[in-house]
Amino acid sequence: MKTHSAFTPRQREVLAVALKLLVEGGDKALTTAGLARAANCSKESLYKWFGDRDGLLAGVVAYQASKVRIADDLAAHGRDAFREELETFAQDLLTVLAGDTSLALNRLAISHASRDGAPLGRLLLERGRLPIGQRARALLEFGRRHRYLAFDDVEAAYQALYGLIVGDLHGRLLLGDRLSDAEADFSARAKKAVGHFYRLFGAGA
Repeated sequence: MKTHSAFTPRQREVLAVALKLLVEGGDKALTTAGLARAANCSKESLYKWFGDRDGLLAGVVAYQASKVRIADDLAAHGRDAFREELETFAQDLLTVLAGDTSLALNRLAISHASRDGAPLGRLLLERGRLPIGQRARALLEFGRRHRYLAFDDVEAAYQALYGLIVGDLHGRLLLGDRLSDAEADFSARAKKAVGHFYRLFGAGA
């Protein structure tokens, strides 16, 4: 999956417009012709960058998922920097999942889940949740190799981390609930979640 930086600035501009069209008008509003007009670019450029419409949808989901950042190289950093990286991951994940765009995409995918030829739900799993999980597991494995963390099963560790970060927040928001000011402090929530995670899997100093 492309990271945020792997998209060119122009591609990010176009994908941001595509997200806006998709959220405001549903999947039928996202056409190459409509996007070309709205983003002031040629259809030829869209086909070159993303291929067909499914490729464009995949790019939109990948772009949204790439906002959950994980550093490419942590080898030069120490224990404190690794913990900060986990906190950044947690805060980014909360910010993306709770954002209006992500909620609209998920609601749209759910509403189309029983329809034939509706790829958005599959793409949210394959190009969104799955790559985020893969990068997070690689981060956890890095922590285990450097003895910052101690666990036997990386999948169990990741599921624990995800649960501590997200809890019931995403489900509540999808159902229209609103967060209190304290709940919306994602920086504090991320630090708290990582603190609980370290109590379970921290390897000590």
